[in-house]
Amino acid sequence: MRVGITGHSNLVEDCIPAVQAALTQLLETLDRPLVGVTCLAPGADQVFARAVLSLGGEVEVVLPALDYRERLKPHQLADYDELRAAATVVSVLPHMSSGRMAYVAANERMLASVELLVAVWDGVPAQGKGGTADVVEQARASGVPIEVVWPEGARRKS
Repeated sequence: MRVGITGHSNLVEDCIPAVQAALTQLLETLDRPLVGVTCLAPGADQVFARAVLSLGGEVEVVLPALDYRERLKPHQLADYDELRAAATVVSVLPHMSSGRMAYVAANERMLASVELLVAVWDGVPAQGKGGTADVVEQARASGVPIEVVWPEGARRKS
């Protein structure tokens, strides 16, 4: 099964194990072979990628722009590089720089290629294009089934 991810990039560090466990539990119930499609953003996307890989699945990455890695903070580079190297497919959209338009395009590409969207989402309404709630709205509009994962204790930084 091809599964996409959207989720908060600003998860509080101490809730990551609970999110990882909830994602793994959900992914374990899905048909094989398992392919996770992600933009590989810090936070939920990377937790999802690790869960997919831990279950023997494959990860496909859709990068929003050519400068995506350059936009990451120095402490985020090692995890990003490790997960990108583990991906079976890496697609880079033709945007020169990361930003709302690039993120929307990457999410659209991801949604067009999956059978299910997993949303690590606290349920807060959209506050702009390209964010978690916006991707959930796009999935609903296009008929992609959605599973929301927000385990007890999950929080994001303010």
